[in-house]
Amino acid sequence: MTTPCSVWFIPFTRQHARLADIITQLEKVGIVLHVRRPHDGASGAGILFLDPLTSVTEVAEAVAEVHRSPDANVMAVSVGMLPSTSTWALLRNGVADVFSWFDVDHPVEIIASRLCYWQTLDATVADLQRRLVGRSQRWRDTLRQIVDMALSNCQVLITGESGTGKELVAQEIHRLDPRPTKRDCVVVDCTNLIPGLSGSELFGHEKGAFTNAISTRDGAVALAHEGTLFLDELGELPLPLQAEFLRALQEGTYKRVGSNTWRQARFRLVSATNRDLLAEVQKGTFRQDLYYRISGWTCHLPPLRERREDIVPLAEHFFTQQHGIRQPVDRQVYDFLLLRDYPGNVRELQQLITRIASKHLGEGPITIGDIPRADWPDFAQLSASSTGDELEAGVTTLLHQGLGLKEIKDQVTEIAKKVAITHERGNLKLAAMRLRCSERILQMHRRDEPEGQLRLA
Repeated sequence: MTTPCSVWFIPFTRQHARLADIITQLEKVGIVLHVRRPHDGASGAGILFLDPLTSVTEVAEAVAEVHRSPDANVMAVSVGMLPSTSTWALLRNGVADVFSWFDVDHPVEIIASRLCYWQTLDATVADLQRRLVGRSQRWRDTLRQIVDMALSNCQVLITGESGTGKELVAQEIHRLDPRPTKRDCVVVDCTNLIPGLSGSELFGHEKGAFTNAISTRDGAVALAHEGTLFLDELGELPLPLQAEFLRALQEGTYKRVGSNTWRQARFRLVSATNRDLLAEVQKGTFRQDLYYRISGWTCHLPPLRERREDIVPLAEHFFTQQHGIRQPVDRQVYDFLLLRDYPGNVRELQQLITRIASKHLGEGPITIGDIPRADWPDFAQLSASSTGDELEAGVTTLLHQGLGLKEIKDQVTEIAKKVAITHERGNLKLAAMRLRCSERILQMHRRDEPEGQLRLA
């Protein structure tokens, strides 16, 4: 490595002489290693040194603790042969790579190259987060996958529900694509292809090929030559066109509608769909050979309900970047946003922020008064839900466990403390204000929490 690199490590092997020799070799190329102690921070890159006697369960527990830091990258290096079951178990538990030091050529170079790549990856992900906003671990893992895909030359299939940002991701993949002479990204929305003219949209046509074809026209395939072709909602592509497009993808050749001349086009394909294409293959509405051709690398974008931690940062981004509103946002507005469901995902949240921003006037903070009446919660339904069925079911559970009135009150109080602390992201002062109690009470709750047994399901 050209510059020194500091890496933490955890030794799970008792083969101390071998481990000392490995560390010496790594330090000669500028990789400085320091032992990670329990409860130490574990940001950045780290190495787990194992041997065939290492307990995979013990390693998995360490990896789980390490991954509490959002930017932790971990590789496992064995000083002996590991069984394949152990290597797969390590990968399932969050280790990025596993290999045996003495079973590969140039192990020092392998580790150095991984560390260099991770440094580049982390910097790229940090830059990407400014446009594809989100701080949750689920979203950061997705961004890492997006960067990996972009830096490869594979065809990419992006899946996910409507409103999860598939087109934005496709544009970022094109932007990060390392081809030095790449041209434009051409977007085709397959839902807008007109029956009978869709071949022209993709492949172009010759003058006079059909009624109103008054001049020769290039299609999306020609326009994407040496660039990227993004097919949005690929599942809507008519079946007859799928065979023609498969040839263009495999052979790099196509014919305009009304022409007998084969033309060449080289492009990178990025596709997106909210459909289950494998199910479409089973139904016979999507070609199996095309599916396997386009899905060289598949990335699933999580719905907003699976990354609710990102609702507030997304809202902040939309308020400031899209609407130029720099005033503070009242906490009650964020409470309202966090309690809502978003079937339309990020797009629906974005549209809601636009309505709130349009109603906001003046230089004061954004408050719940800026929420349009049409977006207000259904208070009757919320009241029935919160004070009725759900609470009654919880109390019934406690009664069946044999708890009395005081014990039920204590259980509910503890749960209220836990919920408030979680809601305020660990900020005890804000949680105490929400519960209208002293901060000391919550400090005592946090101290006693590991021993507490909350039994309300």
